[in-house]
Amino acid sequence: MFEPSRNAAVAPLLNLAPLAAVWFDLDGTLIEVDMERFIPVYLRRLAERLSPYADPQQALHTLRSATLAMLGETTGAGSLEALLRDRLASELEIPWEGYREALATFCREDLPELRSLVRPHPLARDLVESCLAHGWQVVLATNPIFPREVVEARLAWGELADLPFEPVTSYETSRHCKPHPGFFHDLLAHLDLPPQACLMVGNDSCHDLAAGQVGMPTCLLTTWRIDRGPGFAADWEGDHPELLALLRPR
Repeated sequence: MFEPSRNAAVAPLLNLAPLAAVWFDLDGTLIEVDMERFIPVYLRRLAERLSPYADPQQALHTLRSATLAMLGETTGAGSLEALLRDRLASELEIPWEGYREALATFCREDLPELRSLVRPHPLARDLVESCLAHGWQVVLATNPIFPREVVEARLAWGELADLPFEPVTSYETSRHCKPHPGFFHDLLAHLDLPPQACLMVGNDSCHDLAAGQVGMPTCLLTTWRIDRGPGFAADWEGDHPELLALLRPR
């Protein structure tokens, strides 16, 4: 379903005139973070907080499998949070209120320790504020495998928490992850905008540039570029200073 085409020649310029909204990926785009380190620590510490209800190793296995399912070919029948709730109930018989209490404890006591894994980029705020200066809506289109509180923590660590992102994707309200086309279609429906009016900015040539498959223009930020094999074609690519030069109002 998600077979990407090989990268085509990159257009040197974008037509910004039709834009009404710019969608930003978070990790590797607006903040520096190695998700291959962040996600395992997050899942392990959360699993430990579930010890009153299940063996931590079994809880870790279920949390991992649920995360992979979120990233897979989801049906769209419910939110990604509902997918997690069903896995915890069916595999471990963990009550949802028990999970919510464990998550609250994790966010209060463990999440601050993950801050050292996240660093802001000095031009990230300038990129977002340049979009706002154009009058464009800014969307935080991060892959929604985390609850809202964990997304907001990463925004805060990136010194971006006060910026008016709307909406902000998280597992409570999202039905799909990138690169599933449903991720982009759901956000377009929420914004009530055509794909040509929305620009996707991200560093992942598969997950983020999949927006092009639904008709959105795309920018590939190369500062912390991720390639997962053959990627989708980008309409523009470059680093943070080059993107800022493109988006800064004249």
